[in-house]
Amino acid sequence: MTLKSRLVHRLLFMPVVSATFLFLPAGSFRFWQGWAYLIISLGFAFSTFAYFYKHDPELVERRMKRGSRQETVREQKLIMKALAVTLVIAFLLPGLDHRFGWSHSPLWLTIVAQALVMSGLLMIFWAFKSNSFAAATIQVEPNQKVISNGPYHIVRHPMYLGANVWFLFTPLALGSYFALPAFALLIPIIVLRLINEEKVLRQELPGYSEYCLRTHFRLVPFVW
Repeated sequence: MTLKSRLVHRLLFMPVVSATFLFLPAGSFRFWQGWAYLIISLGFAFSTFAYFYKHDPELVERRMKRGSRQETVREQKLIMKALAVTLVIAFLLPGLDHRFGWSHSPLWLTIVAQALVMSGLLMIFWAFKSNSFAAATIQVEPNQKVISNGPYHIVRHPMYLGANVWFLFTPLALGSYFALPAFALLIPIIVLRLINEEKVLRQELPGYSEYCLRTHFRLVPFVW
């Protein structure tokens, strides 16, 4: 199957899965926070894949190979399984919250959270644009080089920074306080992935250890 065929298949499948996780637990399509979130997240996914399919198809190929089965490092297989399970649970909770009315989030907070979700996604796009080797699996390719420009000049893992912002504000964007702990669990899982990834990169990617000496912060500027 060609890259274009696989990409079209994924982009057609993505809205069905996303809508199911949001609206089935909600028991209704009258969940405006869910619709706003879908417009933002799916709009980002479609436009990002379309852009990089045209300008950097190798990046798209790398991003299409994802999941625990694609990982070659044993620790990453376990981490990705934990991430997948936590994501499923986390994304079911806002819909349930909407159905049973557990949270009463003010409109302004939902709007601010939606904007912050978008900012996290834009950080991911910036990381992709700066680093064509931003694969979905932990691997070092024969021609890979250290990237230190763009967001990689600020932190060593800007894609994970963007993902953490995205995940942390998703429950609030969906009007749910109740789902916050489940989404917060994603952050330590990503940190574990990051630490193991750095171990691999230090061992296998020439120049990465020197890059770490220049760019001190792994994930959060001036913090860690």
